[in-house]
Amino acid sequence: MTDINKEAISVLNDLIETSIDGEKGFHTAAEDAKNPEIKAYFVSRSAECKTAVAELQSEVRALGGDPEDSSSVAGGAHRLWVELKSALSGKTDEAVLNEVERGEDHALKAYKEASQKAVEKNLPVSVTSLIQRQLQGTQANHDKVKALRNSVRQANAH
Repeated sequence: MTDINKEAISVLNDLIETSIDGEKGFHTAAEDAKNPEIKAYFVSRSAECKTAVAELQSEVRALGGDPEDSSSVAGGAHRLWVELKSALSGKTDEAVLNEVERGEDHALKAYKEASQKAVEKNLPVSVTSLIQRQLQGTQANHDKVKALRNSVRQANAH
């Protein structure tokens, strides 16, 4: 296996962990959300994360690697914090959205770093384009979660 493939596999496996964290985080958030529209959005996002994981794993296999299939230690720690905070805060939609936004901040950072590495290390086009496409989706999700949180916050203020 070439060094470039090893590098690509490492970058993709990091994103697999991040996406598994996202899938689990959105699933938990869907269980905690009260508003049916927000709940439905979280369910669809969880499914999209699962699809992203499958795409990333497929690319790792295509490069001759062994794809990651578990969440990250950091993600596990983040999930425990979300669960503790949710239990303490009464799980209002605003509290759930705040935590989801933090998770999306983490995912966005991971995708931006992966994209930068892909360019710097001159990784294969298939890898770079997959990361770019998923980065755009992650950015859109981040923005949507932030907008939802702001609208819930505004509604609660009145």
